[in-house]
Amino acid sequence: MNLEKYIDHTILKPEADEAAVIKLCKEAKEYGFASVCVNPYYTKLVHEELKGSGVKTCVVIGFPLGANTKAVKAFETKEAMENGAEEVDMVINIGALKDKKYTVVKEDIEAVTKVAKGKAIVKVIIETCLLTDEEKVRACTIAKEAGADFVKTSTGFSTGGATIKDVQLMRETVGDDIGVKASGGIRDYNTAKAMIEAGANRIGASAGITIIEESKVN
Repeated sequence: MNLEKYIDHTILKPEADEAAVIKLCKEAKEYGFASVCVNPYYTKLVHEELKGSGVKTCVVIGFPLGANTKAVKAFETKEAMENGAEEVDMVINIGALKDKKYTVVKEDIEAVTKVAKGKAIVKVIIETCLLTDEEKVRACTIAKEAGADFVKTSTGFSTGGATIKDVQLMRETVGDDIGVKASGGIRDYNTAKAMIEAGANRIGASAGITIIEESKVN
C-alpha cells in the first residue's frame, strides 16, 4: 500500500498564514502526498509551490457550511481552476438536503461538476455528522448522479469527523464507480488504515506526516 498516495495534506484553519502553507507544500513534495488541500486564497501560491512535483493542488469550495448559492460555488470553482486547482472539494447544500429539496442539491453539485468537467476532480463533502443514514445514502446517490468523482465525509469543522461506519455506508452506496474520501479526525496510522479497509481511497488529514511515520513501524 502506497499510503502517501491516499493522503490530501490539509491546512484549512482560518489563521493559517503563507509560511504555514509553504511548509505544508514542502512536506507534501517530500512525502509524495496526493495533494495539498487549502482555502481558495492560497490556490496560486500552492500551485506555484507544487509545480512539477506531481502533487495536486486541491481547493475547498463553499467551505465550510455549503450554504452559498450554486452560482457562487460555480464561480469559486472557475476561479480556483484558473488559479491552478486540479481538485476541488465542495460542500453540499445541507439545509436543502434536510428539506428534501433533492433537485436543489443536485443542481448545486452540478454547478460545480459542469465547470470542472475534464479539468478538475470534484469531491463532494456531505458532512455525515449532520445527517441520518438515509440522508447520507441520498446525498451520495445524488452526488454520483451529478457527476462527482468522490464523495467525502466531512469538513472537519462541524460536530464530528469520519467514522468507519459512514465510510462503509458511502462505499456501499456509490459502489466502485467513484471514490470515497474520509476526512475529519484522522490523526494516526491505525485510523487511516481502518478507513482505507472500510472503503476509502483518499484520506484528508493535517496529520499526514504522523500517519506515514507511524506506518513505517507497523
